[in-house]
Amino acid sequence: MNQFYAGEAVVHYGSADFTIMETGAYVVCAVTGDRIPLDQLRYWSHDRQEAYKDAAASLKAFQKANG
Repeated sequence: MNQFYAGEAVVHYGSADFTIMETGAYVVCAVTGDRIPLDQLRYWSHDRQEAYKDAAASLKAFQKANG
C-alpha cells in the first residue's frame, strides 16, 4: 500500500454516495471502531455523517438514534 494512502480518510457522506475530502485508506465504523477500507465502504448515514462496517452496525446505529 502506498504510504500516502495509509491513514484515515475524511469523507462527506451524501444520500447516495460519498465524497473523499482528504485522502486516506480507510474510515472508522461509528459502532464497532473497526477500520473500513474505502473500497469496501457500503453503509453510512448522511444525517449523522457516520460510516458502518456492515448492515448490522448500520441497524444498531439507527436503533440507538431513534430509540
